[in-house]
Amino acid sequence: MIETRGLVSLLEASDAALKAADISMLGWSKIGAGLVTGFYSGDVAAVKAGIDAGAEAASQVGEVTATQVIPRPHEDLAGLVEM
Repeated sequence: MIETRGLVSLLEASDAALKAADISMLGWSKIGAGLVTGFYSGDVAAVKAGIDAGAEAASQVGEVTATQVIPRPHEDLAGLVEM
C-alpha cells in the first residue's frame, strides 16, 4: 500500500511502482481529508521494490503519508478494504 495526500501523488507513485517491478495494481481508495491509498500485489520482493520506487517518485511531487508491505495477507483482510 502507498498512501499519499492527493490523487496526483498517488498517480505518480503508481506509475513509478508499476514500471519498477512486476506487480499489479489492485485498485485505490479515497480515505478522506485528501488521503488516497493504492493497493498492489505480486511477489513480496517485487512489491517492496515497487513500493519503494513509488514512494520516492510521489515524494517529488507531493506528500507520502505511509507505505506498508504485508507478506501473505490473510484472505479475510481483503474484505476490510473497499475497492
